[in-house]
Amino acid sequence: MKAFYAEEQKHHDPRAFLSSGAPQPNPEKPERVERLLAGARSAGVTIERPKDHGLGPIAAVHTPEYLDFLEHIFARWQRIEGASAEVIPNIHPIGRGGSYPASAVGQAGYHMADTACPISVETWNSALWSAWSAVEAAEAVMAGATAAYALCRPPGHHAFADVAGGFCFINNSAVAAQVLRKDAGRVAILDVDLHHGNGTQGIFYARPDVLTVSLHADPVRFYPFFWGHADERGEGAGLGYNLNLPLPRKSGDAAFLEGLKTAFRRIRAFAPEALVVALGLDAFEGDPFGGLSVTTPGFARIGEAIAGLGLPTVIIQEGGYLCDALGDNLTAFLTGFWREERIVQARCCLSIAMTRCTLSSVSSISAAVL
Repeated sequence: MKAFYAEEQKHHDPRAFLSSGAPQPNPEKPERVERLLAGARSAGVTIERPKDHGLGPIAAVHTPEYLDFLEHIFARWQRIEGASAEVIPNIHPIGRGGSYPASAVGQAGYHMADTACPISVETWNSALWSAWSAVEAAEAVMAGATAAYALCRPPGHHAFADVAGGFCFINNSAVAAQVLRKDAGRVAILDVDLHHGNGTQGIFYARPDVLTVSLHADPVRFYPFFWGHADERGEGAGLGYNLNLPLPRKSGDAAFLEGLKTAFRRIRAFAPEALVVALGLDAFEGDPFGGLSVTTPGFARIGEAIAGLGLPTVIIQEGGYLCDALGDNLTAFLTGFWREERIVQARCCLSIAMTRCTLSSVSSISAAVL
């Protein structure tokens, strides 16, 4: 399996975020990259650098207004006397009508859902390369790879079409799905992060061509709070194309794997031609956010189960924060996925061989009779 990552993705280095109203060190640290790279290499994955794909694939899922904001807001923010070192909103509109604020402060409130997505001097460039890693992985699968992994950092699944949030700026999973749509009539996104992928859901909520399915900690008392509930099924043409499977806090391997069975039934009913996996490793029992209790062997079983779908698969890195087992959890998932994928391929080859043998036998018998 190939993996894609660019060194520029490490340069985004947010200093703080507000947790329960108090400033805390930001957990989305560049060190995550080193641990994830080590985990990917331990799984035997080859790391390659993506190309610069320009804004086209990103603009396919994000508004030009929002992308212009992300590119220029840090420089504009620095011109505000007494402003914070990083762009952090201090206003959050409860509704956004047709008007659009001209000020940097107003636009920050308009385009940033919370205080967990501070923008610094390198954020835009890091987010671009993160998205291009996703594009490269999707193109690898379109070119014939059965699966590819994108080490996307910063992550993306909390980013809406025009709103950042939860450490996320560009929605890498949505970008990958949209790239796959060039060849695939239907694409499914399976989000297995600890937190609900509210941005991904929002981008595709009214579309029937991309199915969004998410397993996550129940948001009734957990971020992102306002999205991820079981009654959110899509709207308009997308009604019935969104499935949320919230899990009780501290759910472990058995509950997660049981939830996957429900997810797989819906995915198979959709009959997608390709799959995007939004891979969060923060469902781990030792992750700093502590929402679920998946074990390291559990991630191997999750990888095996997903590979059993037998679909061309793009794996996009989402959450998973600093703990001793972060790299091991990625190794477990990728190893489990790859092991099961080879079994599925072997079964497929055997089935084809048996079919050819049967057809050959029938032809021989027919020739003898004639």
